[in-house]
Parts: sequence; structure tokens; C-alpha cells
Amino acid sequence: MDLRFLTPLTASEQTAQGLPAPQPMAMADRVRFSELDNQNHVNNKAYMDWFERVRIEHLNRLIVPHYAPGPAPRVALHTATVRYRKEMLADEAYIATARVATFRTSSFTLDQQIWSGDLRATLHAVVVLLRPDGSGAHYPLPETLCEYFLKEEGAQRDV
Repeated sequence: MDLRFLTPLTASEQTAQGLPAPQPMAMADRVRFSELDNQNHVNNKAYMDWFERVRIEHLNRLIVPHYAPGPAPRVALHTATVRYRKEMLADEAYIATARVATFRTSSFTLDQQIWSGDLRATLHAVVVLLRPDGSGAHYPLPETLCEYFLKEEGAQRDV
């Protein structure tokens, strides 16, 4: 099966590429020369860019629409913990994934992974949604979004 780059992958495309379970958001790409360090390994910053790219796609496609017709929230990445499991090299194709694991009234935890044949890196993030007016006040998750997290992403409500 050909791997489509920079486009959300279907569940069947994900499992065909060896992911153990499909994720709500998954996108593929290939390591670029500019992402390599002087030892020809992927630079740690590149992983952060890959995680961010799929995190923003996840946010814009699957979370922000629940705020319509009102304004979209501001997004604050509160905490991010990365674990580098195995090096990545030039020209390797990879799949970056994102799914919500838990949520509260105005925040959620996001689990992300990088796969290239096997698991290469993980990121666990806390994301806080803020009111769009710039006040810094938290912006509650709409009930439709909470239902989506529970039903479609398998997330747990964190109380």
C-alpha cells in the first residue's frame, strides 16, 4: 500500500502500515535532510515539529468544530513530555499520531506517537483551552466535544 503524506490517514491505512490500533488523527511524512544532525540522526527539534503538525491538524479538524458557531479557543500547550525511544534516519517514512486520553472542564491530555516500522517517540501533553478574547480565562469544553472524546477517542473524564 502506498503511504499518503501530509494528509490524515484512514483507520485501514494506519493498520496496513503496522500501527497496532488506529488513532483519531494520523499523518505520514518522510525525514528530510534539513531535519538531520551532524551524525545523520533526526534532530530532537524535528520530532517536536512533527508532533506539533499532527496536534494542530487534530485540533483544527476534530476539536475546534465543536465550538461553532462561536469563536475557536486559544490553545496553550501547558506541559509536554517527550520520550525518544529509537533513532530516526534520513529518508525514513513515519506516521505521527494524536489522541485525547483524558479531559477536564477546559483542558485535555493528548497522547502522541511517532511510528516508523516500530515506535520511535512518544509525547504526552496537557493542553488548556482559553477564551478567544485574550483574557487568559479558561474556555469550557462544549458537551458535544466531551461526548466526542468519550465515544470516538476513547478518552476518560478526569475529575
